Amino acid sequence: MACDVDKLIQQIVEFRDKRNWAQFHNPKDLALGLSIEAAELNELFLWKKPEEADPVRVREELADVLIFVLMLLEKYGLNLEEIVREKLAANEEKYPADKARNSAAKYTDL
Repeated sequence: MACDVDKLIQQIVEFRDKRNWAQFHNPKDLALGLSIEAAELNELFLWKKPEEADPVRVREELADVLIFVLMLLEKYGLNLEEIVREKLAANEEKYPADKARNSAAKYTDL
């Protein structure tokens, strides 16, 4: 599942700029938009078994979530791979496999 994140971001920026929407894409509003799109994704599962969620709608809402994530990356000049690897390393320390395996406990409770 290879993906060129920079090309995706470039496409999103071109889409945005053709509509002159950069003026609306400050970090606060992008974060709020991300939260709203995530809520729309959640709504697809509300009161249902997971397998009952419409996969077409899940795909659409997940794309919306990811677009907002990529717009925030672009806004802050962040590298997706770098920040994910840093977070995984931090979580590795917080949640060592020997303590966290089969546990949903927060790291402070391990």
